[in-house]
Amino acid sequence: MNIVILAAGQGKRMHSNLPKVLHEVAGKALLAHVIDAARSLTPQTICVVYGHGGDALRASIDAPDLLWALQEPQLGTGHAVQQAMPQLSDAQTTLVLYGDVPLIQAATLQSLVHAARDALAILTVDLINPGGYGRIVRNAAGEVLRIVEQKDATAEERAICEVNSGIIALPTARLAEWLRGLSNDNAQQEYYLTDVVGMAVIAGVPIRTVSAQGEWEVLGVNSKVQLAELERIAQRRTADRLLEQGVRLADPARLDVRGELLCGRDVFIDVNCVFEGKVVLDEAVEIGPCCVLKNASIGAGTRLAAFTHIEDAIVGPDGVIGPFARLRPGTELAAGVHVGNFVELKNTKVAAQSKANHLAYIGDAIIGSRVNIGAGTITCNYDGANKFKTVIEDDAFIGSDTQLVAPVTVGRGATLGAGTTLTRDAPPDTLTLSRARQVSITGWKRPQKQKK
Repeated sequence: MNIVILAAGQGKRMHSNLPKVLHEVAGKALLAHVIDAARSLTPQTICVVYGHGGDALRASIDAPDLLWALQEPQLGTGHAVQQAMPQLSDAQTTLVLYGDVPLIQAATLQSLVHAARDALAILTVDLINPGGYGRIVRNAAGEVLRIVEQKDATAEERAICEVNSGIIALPTARLAEWLRGLSNDNAQQEYYLTDVVGMAVIAGVPIRTVSAQGEWEVLGVNSKVQLAELERIAQRRTADRLLEQGVRLADPARLDVRGELLCGRDVFIDVNCVFEGKVVLDEAVEIGPCCVLKNASIGAGTRLAAFTHIEDAIVGPDGVIGPFARLRPGTELAAGVHVGNFVELKNTKVAAQSKANHLAYIGDAIIGSRVNIGAGTITCNYDGANKFKTVIEDDAFIGSDTQLVAPVTVGRGATLGAGTTLTRDAPPDTLTLSRARQVSITGWKRPQKQKK
C-alpha cells in the first residue's frame, strides 16, 4: 500500500517554536508514533507531507524509508494529499494518516486497509460530545452519504455522534481523480479531503466504515492541554498492560514510560518512576519511589531504593542500590553488589558481593569481588586532559576518605588506611596508608574580619 502522513500544520495553539508533530507523547515525537504504526503495515511507500518547520522536521525524523512532499502554502487536507500524489503508485491502496494523531493502533489500520480493497473506507468513532469533528451523514438504510464539517453542518447534522477521524483508505487511482475535482467553496475556503466521500457516493463506489477501539485512538493534538491529556492516556494504557502482565504498580496513575519497559514476574514499581529508552526489569525486581532508569537492565531480585538514577548501565541479580545512588553510562554490577546513598559510579565494572555504601565517587574503575569501599572514597580518574583507570582487586578494603590517583592498582586482599591518598600501587595483603604527621601549633589565632 501507499501511506500518506499529513504533518504540515503550524500548530499555532501550541505556542511553541517546535513544530507541532515533534512534541512528544510517552517520550517520542507525535509523528514518530504515527510512522511506527505505518511501518508495522509494511507498506510500499510512506510519504510525509510537511510544511511549517520543515527543516527541523526532516532533520529529526528523516529515514531511508521515508519520502517527503512539501505543502506550501497549506490549503487544506485535500491539497496536502495532492502534494504526495506524484510519489504514490496508482496500483496500490492509499492510506491517509495524521502526524498529530499518535495513538492510532496498527490492528485498526489493518482492518481499515482490508475494508478498502474495492471501496473507500473511513475510520469513525462514536463520541458523546462530537463538537469540532466532521459528522458521518447516513441515509435511512445506514449507507454513508457524506461527511460534513462542524462549521458547515446544520443543527440536525451537528446532533450526529458518529464522527470522522480523518483517517481513510481508498484506491489510489480513484483518489487522484477525486482530488482533481475538489472545491474550496466552504467556510474555511480549504480543499477538504473528506469531500471525496461525496464523490465516491456519486460514482457508486462502496463506502465502508471501521470503528476505532475508542476515542483515545483517534484523538489529535492542537494544544498543550490536549498533549497532556494524550500523555496521561498513553501512560495509563501502558500501566494497564503492565498490570495485566503481572507487574504490581503502587499507583498506575503515577507512572511514566518514555520508551520500552520489559518486566519479568513479580516486579514491583513504586510511584513517580520514569523509564526512558529500553529498560529491562527481571523477575522480582523492586523499584522504589522517584527512580529514573534510562537504557538499563536490572537483574532478578535487585532492589532499588528511592531516588536512584541509572543510565546506560547493567545491574546484576540480588543487588541493593540506593537511595540517592547514581549509576552513569558504562557501569556494570555483578550479583549481590551494594551501592548506597550518594554513591556515584561511572564506566565502572564491579564484581560480585562488593559494596560502596556511602558518599563515594568511583569512575573508570575495575572493582573485584568482596571489596569494601569506605565513605568519602574517590577515584581521581581525570587529570584535566586524560582519563585513567583504577583497579581494585578481590577482597580489598578501602578505608574512608581515601583518594586513589589513577592509574593505580590495589592488590588482592590489600587494606588502605582511612585518609590515604594513593599515588602508587598498593601491594596485596598489606596495609598501605599515607598521612601527614599530626601537629598542634600553639599561639595560632584565627584570622579576624577586617573593618571596612
